[in-house]
Amino acid sequence: MSDLTYDFFHPRVVRTHQLSPTLLRVVLGGADLARVVSGGHDQRFKLFLPHPGQSAPVLPDVLDSDWYGRWRALDPAVRGIMRTYTISGVRQDPPQVDVDFALHGDLGPASRWAARARPGDGVSILAPVAEDNGGVEFQPPAGTGWVLLTADETALPALANILAALPAGLPVRAFVEVGHPDDRVPLPTEADAEITWLVRGGHDRTAPLLDAVRATRVPEGAARYAWLAGESGCVRALRRHLVAERGLDRKAVSFTGYWRQGRTEDDLLTAAIAAAEDEATAEAKSEASAEAQPAAVGAAG
Repeated sequence: MSDLTYDFFHPRVVRTHQLSPTLLRVVLGGADLARVVSGGHDQRFKLFLPHPGQSAPVLPDVLDSDWYGRWRALDPAVRGIMRTYTISGVRQDPPQVDVDFALHGDLGPASRWAARARPGDGVSILAPVAEDNGGVEFQPPAGTGWVLLTADETALPALANILAALPAGLPVRAFVEVGHPDDRVPLPTEADAEITWLVRGGHDRTAPLLDAVRATRVPEGAARYAWLAGESGCVRALRRHLVAERGLDRKAVSFTGYWRQGRTEDDLLTAAIAAAEDEATAEAKSEASAEAQPAAVGAAG
């Protein structure tokens, strides 16, 4: 067990279903999945995939709270491929978890695996077993009176869950960027939602969403809330626009980079660890300097 809110599971593929030219749903099943819960509409979890030729992903022998260090110590060419995904659905009878993949050919290991997934294929997941688990970003404050949602196809499963759960009559503006016209899947909601689909075509990944949000009317008032998800650079630019140019409170803008142009999740993890190590080293040097300073002053006196 990793901690009190997440645990490891080792399900198998039950079936797959093509939702659109880009979106593929993979249904995972296993009796122990009865413990998996979702704490919100954009609930994230870790998915571990096998390398080609492996029947299941290779993980550390011990999966306790120190699993991550043990996983990183394994040979990258052998250890399970770790990616972060959204729980698209959870069912108890029978216990199943739905995961929606944005396919982009053989450009990434997750897309390759999903396109070839067959019933019986094994994976591992690190999934929530408590609703309060820290893996949810969509949390509008009480009294929210207007919601802005933006997503590309990687965040479309989360956006669909959010729209389906919003209360009747709540004013919502949603912008969804996809790569193919037939990726415009149904998005049922009882909210008063105006949904705009943006088919990317040959445009830059950030251009359609940024242009659309810049052109839309954002009502005045303190009850505004925005949820932004997709490519990291686009999400950051959208947040800057909403805070700096539209006057939204920073705390009323939830933003998550689901991926970064030209970088894999492994690259991002390595960079984050390096940055954390650099920060820890700097803090240690600063503390050592502060501890030495009084002694030096006393000696000088």
